[in-house]
Amino acid sequence: MAARAHHLVVRAQGGDAAALEQLLSECRLDARRYAARHCVTSEIDDAVQEALLIVARRLHALEAATSFASWLFTIVRRECRRLSRKVFIHEELDEEKFEARFAARSTGELRSELLYALDSLPAHYLEIILLRDFEEATISEICEQLGISVATAKARLRRARLLVREYLTGVDLTA
Repeated sequence: MAARAHHLVVRAQGGDAAALEQLLSECRLDARRYAARHCVTSEIDDAVQEALLIVARRLHALEAATSFASWLFTIVRRECRRLSRKVFIHEELDEEKFEARFAARSTGELRSELLYALDSLPAHYLEIILLRDFEEATISEICEQLGISVATAKARLRRARLLVREYLTGVDLTA
C-alpha cells in the first residue's frame, strides 16, 4: 500500500477528489485492522469512520506524504481512546440490586455466565484477564510475557473487567 498510498496522497492533496475517495477506500481495511487492536469491538466502526473523516478534512496539512500510514494509525488510536473514555464515565450500579441479582442464581449458573462473558471478550482482553485474575500473574509478569507497557496492561485489564461486568449485569457501562 505504501507506494500507491503515497501517490494517492499527493494527488488528493492537490485537490483530486477521486484520489481522496480511492485513498480512503483503500486505507479503510488497514484502519479497521488497527482499530481492532486498540478499540472495544463495539467501537471499531465508529473509530474508523471518525478517523477517515479527520483524514479527509486534514490531509492537506500532512507535510510528508510518506508518513501517511503512521499518521492514519495515530488518528485511529486517538479516536479509540476518545471513544473509550466514555467507558469509564458511568453511574455506579446499585450494589443491593447487583447482589440480589446474583444471590438468586446457583453457582453453576454463575460459572456458566462467567464463561460466556469471558468467551465474549476480544482475544487480547481475554488473555490479560486470564493471566491476572486466574493465573494471578503480576502486572510486571504480564508486561514481560505479552511485551506490553504497564499502562497498556492496566488499561486492558480495566477494560476487560468492565466488559465482563457489563456482560454479567446486562447494564451498558459504555453509554
